[in-house]
Amino acid sequence: AGYMIPLLKVGMMGHLLSQINEGVKRIDKIIYHPKLPDAVTSKVPEISNIEFKNVSFSYTEKEILHNISFKAKEGTVTALVGPSGAGKTTIAHLITRMWDIDKGEILIGDVNIKDIPLEKLIDKVGFVFQDTFMFSDTVYENIRMGSEVVQEEDIIHAAKAAQCHEFIEELPERYNTIIGEAGTIHLSGGEKQRIALARVILKNAPIIVLDEAIAYAYAENEVKIQSAFAEIMKGKTVIVIAHRLSTIVDADQIIVIDEGKIEEMGTHTEL
Repeated sequence: AGYMIPLLKVGMMGHLLSQINEGVKRIDKIIYHPKLPDAVTSKVPEISNIEFKNVSFSYTEKEILHNISFKAKEGTVTALVGPSGAGKTTIAHLITRMWDIDKGEILIGDVNIKDIPLEKLIDKVGFVFQDTFMFSDTVYENIRMGSEVVQEEDIIHAAKAAQCHEFIEELPERYNTIIGEAGTIHLSGGEKQRIALARVILKNAPIIVLDEAIAYAYAENEVKIQSAFAEIMKGKTVIVIAHRLSTIVDADQIIVIDEGKIEEMGTHTEL
């Protein structure tokens, strides 16, 4: 029996080392992944229409998007709906050129995204994901992340617009409270998403992508998040990925995606 505890410890260490090794492999894969060639021109579109023209895309040699064509006009909301794994999030990620496509074109305004410098392209798009990452820093810095130098009143205005100022004021150090992995305060999924919305409102990008952005909303805060959406969408080109009818019913166009293809397209009434 006396030998069992050391053996168990060795076994646990072996498991931990295996996890570390797997983590290192994943990091290496990211570090050594071929870098996308940046634009050789410095074109920046003046308008923010998004257009996919016969776009096909493969990942790990499997084609997952097939001849996708649609146009999202500036100042409108386009909802992407369909089963899990249909390709909705992939379409959203391609807008920021996370990967290069196999066929077709993706345009912002009348400019192919390959002709837009990556830094300028990223500046034009604000993302809110289902699983929102919080940096190990203050609430203030988490909202400011990705924006130029701003004033404190800008941060507070964005937080109020995103319906998160109220709960931030109840935190131990308010906007100076440390959150994220290093913090002792752990926020709910809905609270994280509202901080992410504040981050996007502050960035004021002309294109907004909301990927399942109310997935963690409970009945009592869904109204608040919907109110934040109304603020964030004003005058923007908005792409929404969602399952809830309340999120997509008022969209200017709804695109039904299944197995990497567009099955239907129209308004809620038309579909």
